[in-house]
Amino acid sequence: MSAYPLPRLTPEQYLSIERSAEVKSEYYDGQMFAMSGGSLAHARLPQQITIALASQLAATGCYTSNSDMKIRVSQRGPFVYPDLTIICGDAQLADDNQDVLLNPTVVFEVLSPSSEAYDRGHKFAQYRQIPSLRDYVLVSQLEPRIEVFSRTQEDKWTLSEAVGLDATCYIPGVNAHMTLADVYRGISLYSQT
Repeated sequence: MSAYPLPRLTPEQYLSIERSAEVKSEYYDGQMFAMSGGSLAHARLPQQITIALASQLAATGCYTSNSDMKIRVSQRGPFVYPDLTIICGDAQLADDNQDVLLNPTVVFEVLSPSSEAYDRGHKFAQYRQIPSLRDYVLVSQLEPRIEVFSRTQEDKWTLSEAVGLDATCYIPGVNAHMTLADVYRGISLYSQT
């Protein structure tokens, strides 16, 4: 039996398929990867963050976008669906379909046991290619913990983290603060037992 390589999709083919699909898929290196469902905490944490930041963002011309908005990292991809995005100023969109964002300011990923290594590693490496990205924020489902990776003026990335319900998280790219008590209010954290 001979093995045939899987045909690679172009970004245009991916977008054509994705725009009519019932299930969201990300795109990387010519392949589509269906996204799995998440826990209740995974669904609620981005909403809580939006609420915690809403008044601060309103004063700056920045706003949030949920996980339905695709981000294109570069002309050839990948295309990803972050859990939450902050956009400042006018959104730059790839085309008239208005469903592919090019200029995120802050990207949030809620960590899951199955995706944490990818979110911390390869996915973060891809996001760092986006010139407009100021902060990459990882939100834990295991404990009240938020890690903020911020781009410096020297194009280096620094880490700050907030741990515990009494902690406050600062997102420098939008000059906003949120308490972990507000973010995690009413949320049952994921248990590995």
